[in-house]
Amino acid sequence: MAEGEGSEFQRRIILGFYTFLLMAGIAIYWIWGILFDTWYPFTRGNIGIYTIYIPLILFGVIGILLYKKKKPASA
Repeated sequence: MAEGEGSEFQRRIILGFYTFLLMAGIAIYWIWGILFDTWYPFTRGNIGIYTIYIPLILFGVIGILLYKKKKPASA
């Protein structure tokens, strides 16, 4: 059964959202590192930022893997 154009548009929107999550997670990590002059989030005082950017990055990567363009099946 062939997918319609609407589903392709929806797939692109969702892929864009997951790409945004990935970029937001990376941006938060970089901005936090620059502002606080530390790049190691696992110390006791820095664990809060870890709980923000890791889920963003993981959901972004998983979503991109799930919604990337599928190869057309050869008949």
